[in-house]
Amino acid sequence: MANLFEHAESAGRPRRAAGSAKVAGDYTAKHIEVLEGLDAVRRRPGMYVGSTDDYGLHQLAAEVIDNAMDEAVNGFASRIEVALGADGSLSVGDNGRGIPVDPHPKAPDKSALEVILTTLHSGGKFGGKAYHTSGGLHGVGVSVVNALSERLEVEVVRDGERWRQRYARGKPQGKLEGAGSARNRRGTTVAFLPDGEIFGAARFRPERVYAMAKAKAYLYGDVEIRWRCDPGAPGAAEAPAEETLRFPAGLGDYLRELLAGRASTTPTPFVGSADFPRGRGRVEWAVAWPGDGEGRMLSHCNTVPTADGGTHESGLRGALTKALKAYGDLVGNRRAGQITTEDVVGNAVILLSVFMVDPQFFGQTKAKLTNGDAGRLVENAVRDHFDHWLSGAPEAANDLLAAIVERAEDRLRRRQEREAERKTARRRTRLPGKLADCSEASRETTELFIVEGDSAGGSAKQARDRRTQAVLPLRGKILNAATAAQAKLRGNQELGDLVKALGCGAGDRFRLEELRYGKVIIMTDADVDGAHIAALLMTFFYREIPGLIDAGRLFLAQPPLYRLTQGGTTLYASDEAHKEELIASAFDGRGKIDISRFKGLGEMPTAQLRDTTMDPARRALLRVTIAADDRVATGRLVDDLMGRKPERRLAFIRENAHLVGELDV
Repeated sequence: MANLFEHAESAGRPRRAAGSAKVAGDYTAKHIEVLEGLDAVRRRPGMYVGSTDDYGLHQLAAEVIDNAMDEAVNGFASRIEVALGADGSLSVGDNGRGIPVDPHPKAPDKSALEVILTTLHSGGKFGGKAYHTSGGLHGVGVSVVNALSERLEVEVVRDGERWRQRYARGKPQGKLEGAGSARNRRGTTVAFLPDGEIFGAARFRPERVYAMAKAKAYLYGDVEIRWRCDPGAPGAAEAPAEETLRFPAGLGDYLRELLAGRASTTPTPFVGSADFPRGRGRVEWAVAWPGDGEGRMLSHCNTVPTADGGTHESGLRGALTKALKAYGDLVGNRRAGQITTEDVVGNAVILLSVFMVDPQFFGQTKAKLTNGDAGRLVENAVRDHFDHWLSGAPEAANDLLAAIVERAEDRLRRRQEREAERKTARRRTRLPGKLADCSEASRETTELFIVEGDSAGGSAKQARDRRTQAVLPLRGKILNAATAAQAKLRGNQELGDLVKALGCGAGDRFRLEELRYGKVIIMTDADVDGAHIAALLMTFFYREIPGLIDAGRLFLAQPPLYRLTQGGTTLYASDEAHKEELIASAFDGRGKIDISRFKGLGEMPTAQLRDTTMDPARRALLRVTIAADDRVATGRLVDDLMGRKPERRLAFIRENAHLVGELDV
């Protein structure tokens, strides 16, 4: 339910009575708070691990395992041990070089180990001298794990000596201590228990951590990962008790497991690797086209999973598509010209792994690779190998080309049928007069923006792409679907116009196939009132048109709240915390930073609204979803927050008020 109401924390903006005097608040230098050390991590954990639920908890495991993998990938470790304890703790050890324990030059009273564990943006992966490639780039991974752990113990073996230090919620519980000699051993072991004050009742899921470790072994064939799970750990039955994971064939072994005996269009998969020029890294891939048409893509950078894709995925897609179309031209298949990237990769099982010297990710959780040159490097490397693969096995290549061409023709036929149906539906349905519709008829390429008021509607209409983007302005705040009677909902003009614009009906008359747009996007101001309107709209869709959410068609736009400019550099911040983060990390600090706050979408210049919020190439959208196993809890939370009983809302506020640091009112 948290994802459903992610941007609906508040119910309104306090108003001052007409004629009343402006209150002079007591706001002085003593109110300016400076967070020291890891306090910022504990105060705003979501900024560092994505969330404080199951996802954020497992991000801690990923950070520590990634550090061990960095030692292996750079040739310093050959073995990693991952162990899940009965108390919910996780231990990750490697036989690498071991974290340095000598005093740090800038903090002589502390060891380098303590600096790394207690200081953000510290580590050996910035300059490229200690690590050629690495997954942990920001220097915050293990320090964040330390900050968000009830307890953490680290053991280092270097030069035949064992060293140990304990921490509690990021604070050292004593100095680094010698723990005796350890001949013929080396490496680092980190054991930690996530803090229940941060993650609540969430616990490590053995099957998920096991899958994480197994994926790492697939991604680097030279490493052996030893897995152990205590039988007393919650959910231990869902994962092996012990297993040694090693896959010398790497992605080839991974692909064989994913295919699991499924018939493929080609006798052998397209598997290979290539180095980037001038020592800039390498790429590995494994691709198959199963006959059942059920495809998926799993990509990684420096063994870190990039769940949201990125430029390396774009490069691979381009290489496969261009090579297959070129092969079609070579063999005289004129129909190959109608092939699109989706035709080629839509039903393929694709594994992609790149190792880069200086990868750039979107956010600390590293879910998306953003290097501009990664796409070109991957495309050039893979394209050459795929050209040779096709020409070296003409019979298999012709079978693959025929299957892809057939898929393209099916797509075109379905598109023509949909366009004919939509034209018929448009003639049959009278659309709302205030709807600024798009000109293109294809549902999959069009989207509807629901905005608040005529002012925002006017700005959005000027900023949109008239070919694919429609805009529907609504007046003020709509009815609360959790409390309004059905008769009142059906008779409401604003909601009636919304349902009519969508074309798919509501309630028991809902038909997803009649939806007129591929995406329905709620776009409100980045303030409290905007969040309330978004909450009301999400409640309406949840109660009256839940099939839209189940189909993954409902989204929240992410307009910025601030614009920051220094010289020729202009960046946008989504909220106060993001603004402070950009000031601290993205500007050089030598000149004045001009900060302007957007009062609302209607006040935002057209070009900026288009560039930051509406342009598909540059914007960020949040998909509104409901977890399949969370529907009962979701319904209960909707009733509590939006229902008729104010005492439930009061109870919710009292229970969660401590989580709110400040309100933008």
